[in-house]
Amino acid sequence: MKRKIFKSKPFKFMTLLTSLFIVTGCHSPNSSITSSNQHLETAHSPEVEKMDFSHEPENVIYFAGGCFWGIEQLMQHIPGVIDAQSGYANGTGKEDADYKTVITGTTGFRETVRVEYNPEEVSLDALLLAYFYVIDPTLQNRQGNDIGTQYQTGIYYTNDKAKETVERIAEIERSRSEAFYVEIGPLLNFYPAEDYHQDYLAKNPGGYCHIPTEEIVLFSQLRIDPGDYKKPAAEAIRDKLTAKQYEITQNNGTEHAFDNEFWNQFEKGIYVDIVTGEPLFSSTDKFESSCGWPAFSKPIEEPSIIELEDNSYGMKRTEVRSRAGDSHLGHVFENDPESPNGIRYCINSASLRFIPYAKMEEEGYGYLLDLFE
Repeated sequence: MKRKIFKSKPFKFMTLLTSLFIVTGCHSPNSSITSSNQHLETAHSPEVEKMDFSHEPENVIYFAGGCFWGIEQLMQHIPGVIDAQSGYANGTGKEDADYKTVITGTTGFRETVRVEYNPEEVSLDALLLAYFYVIDPTLQNRQGNDIGTQYQTGIYYTNDKAKETVERIAEIERSRSEAFYVEIGPLLNFYPAEDYHQDYLAKNPGGYCHIPTEEIVLFSQLRIDPGDYKKPAAEAIRDKLTAKQYEITQNNGTEHAFDNEFWNQFEKGIYVDIVTGEPLFSSTDKFESSCGWPAFSKPIEEPSIIELEDNSYGMKRTEVRSRAGDSHLGHVFENDPESPNGIRYCINSASLRFIPYAKMEEEGYGYLLDLFE
């Protein structure tokens, strides 16, 4: 499975000198893909009709993530999601809220999915972080093969509680990328898309989707909810950590090889983010390594680890950070001869807290005991 790596530099396009809007990808499978040196922008800023969402339930959020077919299917596969409906958001108004008009690129509408979820089963944090896992936030008016203003990414909320969560997660995600083009703001209007767009990929399994099938399957099987392990405020992090832990997790520091707590420990249990407590690695995937740091062949769940390009110190490496806490953990390397699968997550001990198997239930990690069966 290809691991997720956010780009550290934005994907750049040349601005078109005309008002022509080209549609490619999921809705025009026979169209040729526009050259990557073209940049599509709205020709004007149309006035937007505003709707009243004061009666919308708190447990609803709106995602624009490129083609709505893929985002809809992703959300429908996440346990705890009640309903996902494709539609058009934040455009001119009802008269223009149809596919043929939206694809002209002049309406301001974004292909958007209304997601209703059960907060007792899945958190808004989890939905937001799943969304960011499958999109590329460095692209403007584009995702995958789909180009046009209707494919602009965005997250739209209808209440203050959701606003706080969206802005908190967006701040974390923004810090992970030099370019961030995801629209964050209130929902102004929303109109359901035509019936043939609803559940499109369920009705057409071979249809185009810019989200890889393996990523959708991945999120259908997850048990770790990042909403249970929220990142504390900056001052709380400083108070909680030792000077060494703070330097490594918050300032991308590195501890000395063979001189750290867990490099040669193989006791049964799990390793969690020292900042948030989010489960990251299991002793079942820890292997003896000559590197001098804790080495794991894989995380407990792949999306709990965020990978970023790291070109510091004249080297080209892949940094790994925790999903909810955004803690610097270490780096991941391929083709490691000592690893059972060739992958080595080389992690700083100071980024981790070890939970022995015997204490997992007591400390709230009983739901992961079956990792050791």
